[in-house]
Amino acid sequence: MTTLLRDAIRSHDWHRTPARDPQTPADALAVLRPLYAMGRHDLPLGRLLEGHVDAVQIVMRHGDAGQVGQLRRALADGAMLGVWNAGLTDEPLILSGTRLHGGKSYASGAGVLTHALVTAQADDGTRLLLIDLGTTPPAIDRGWWRTTGMQRSETHQVRWLDAMVSPESRIGGPDVYAREPFFSGGALRFVAVHAGGIAGLFDRTRDHLVATGRADDPFQAARLAELFWLADAAAGVVRHTAIDGFDFEGEARLARVAAARLAVTDMAERAMAVAQNAVGLAGQFVAHPLSAMLADLAVYLRQPAPDAQRLRVGRAVRDGLLVPAL
Repeated sequence: MTTLLRDAIRSHDWHRTPARDPQTPADALAVLRPLYAMGRHDLPLGRLLEGHVDAVQIVMRHGDAGQVGQLRRALADGAMLGVWNAGLTDEPLILSGTRLHGGKSYASGAGVLTHALVTAQADDGTRLLLIDLGTTPPAIDRGWWRTTGMQRSETHQVRWLDAMVSPESRIGGPDVYAREPFFSGGALRFVAVHAGGIAGLFDRTRDHLVATGRADDPFQAARLAELFWLADAAAGVVRHTAIDGFDFEGEARLARVAAARLAVTDMAERAMAVAQNAVGLAGQFVAHPLSAMLADLAVYLRQPAPDAQRLRVGRAVRDGLLVPAL
């Protein structure tokens, strides 16, 4: 996975020209399209690539000139970043002076990444720290991530025990991580990877039916047609949300991202059912190309707080912030 992720970053020249916060619809699509393509090919790798983009954008947004310059040099040397935010329930990550103690859960890329952007509780609020995992490595618990999919994302629990961190590792001021519109609006990146996963289901199902001579069966043709419009509609939702988002500010913009997430999740769940019915038992064999995509997408769709997003969308509709139009 280390080589795959580094190659993916380099293939988009993001080691020399990092993806920054988009200022135009074209900027946004320039980031989302590679993430979509990676999700279509390999969802765990797409997850790690999305996390890298997220972390780099945060450091370039909130870091000072020296930190941004150091990040650029690290990227040129092959650095791979991720964001670890979820705390361990009974062992939250605490920053006390220059000492770091506690852990993180759902730390995707643990053992793969070179740097992690972590949130830690400090006396003045939640702090962002960019940790060089080579010089300040955590203990990695690889026995926890026993899931039916996304195992290759190397999502583990990590812990530091009274580790020394330099003052220069602090990125931005207190509580910058959850600052909007970046915190909620950035969700469109992983929605793009989800949409790519639907396209991946389309690809693998079509290839199987054509190879086995079953694509002309009228029931299978109907399933292929449905898979097409599901995959195409999901891509369209991401594209239009990225473009139209620049016409809105504040909650109206964030509610559109939440609506896109819900819509793509619903389309993905329908696409998984259609693909399973189309390929049948063959698609449940672990060696079949569809098998891993089904398992990975089912796990990756379970992003946190889906009901909160549905509530946000409902309130935006109530308040007249979301109105359908052609």
